[in-house]
Amino acid sequence: MRRRLSTADELVTALQNASDPRETERIRTRVATNESVIGVRMSTLFATAKLATDIPAAELERLFIHPAYEPRLAAFCILDFRARRRLSAKEREDLAAIYLDHHDAITTWDMVDRAAPRVIGWPILSDVIEFRVLEDLARSDDPLRRRSAITAPLWFIKKGTDGDVARGLVIADLLADDPHPRVAAAVKIYRKHAARRDQ
Repeated sequence: MRRRLSTADELVTALQNASDPRETERIRTRVATNESVIGVRMSTLFATAKLATDIPAAELERLFIHPAYEPRLAAFCILDFRARRRLSAKEREDLAAIYLDHHDAITTWDMVDRAAPRVIGWPILSDVIEFRVLEDLARSDDPLRRRSAITAPLWFIKKGTDGDVARGLVIADLLADDPHPRVAAAVKIYRKHAARRDQ
């Protein structure tokens, strides 16, 4: 079993040790041209982030502000891994707050997709945080916040009632004419999964 990681530096070093120029080229196709990239396979990144699930808050904060893509994605993976645990309502609320407070650290759609369903969708489904969080995100000028708004309710489809799925469709309707391709694609994904559940 690999050693647990307890600092941001340890996690970043592990990512750097796993870097691959071929992965750098793949990742470059989905990040901003000026964004720093280490070049790590997603499966390796997820496994590395899992080793840092219990990283202290101050160290997690360092990952959120890291200039490179992979440490920030790892930070959102850590939130997702924490959300998979048996948590109290307060712990779920706190986890959602961390995601929302650090949304500016999200620069790619995969950061949203990795964490939003469990970290935001789960506490909304459990009535720990209010549904209007999604409505506020859906009305944002930031397309990645709008993607969070429609990706989080995927948890409603997985674990909720038909009424919960319908609440997700309210967000889909708000974003029905969204001009950004990453948001439009996420709306399509939600509607597709909702339709399958009806069948």
